[in-house]
Amino acid sequence: MTLALGDLAPDFDLPTDRGGTLRLSSLRGRPVVVYFYPKDDTPGCTNEAKDFTAALPAFAAKGVTVIGISPDGVAAHAKFRSKYELGVELAADTEKATCVAWGVWVEKSNYGKKYMGVERSTFLVDAEGRIAAIWRKVKVAGHAEAVLEALAA
Repeated sequence: MTLALGDLAPDFDLPTDRGGTLRLSSLRGRPVVVYFYPKDDTPGCTNEAKDFTAALPAFAAKGVTVIGISPDGVAAHAKFRSKYELGVELAADTEKATCVAWGVWVEKSNYGKKYMGVERSTFLVDAEGRIAAIWRKVKVAGHAEAVLEALAA
């Protein structure tokens, strides 16, 4: 499935490393940044999470919640959060159902070997729950700032 601008964002109800679950539809009424990343504690994913964490005050000033989702479990998320003092919400999609629903669980290739994995992607969901902006195949450097800029537009 490929999401497009204006589509209703697929709802999810995922466990978080802080305990409990996070349901996207419970955040209606305010914008939400949902970013998908491949794996906790890897260089690109770490830099992305740190960049979003550093930008959290600017996102919060705009009333925006930032959620990172990967197939890692809550224990890995908790370790990742603690190691890098992350402030973003981290949700565990161990069944990969949310990744599939959002169209980010894709065939990838590395050195000629094909495998399934998360395509680093970010979605801006508006207050009504619709996709307002999409970034696919994200390059980490400067990405959090680009998302902030899109909120100002």
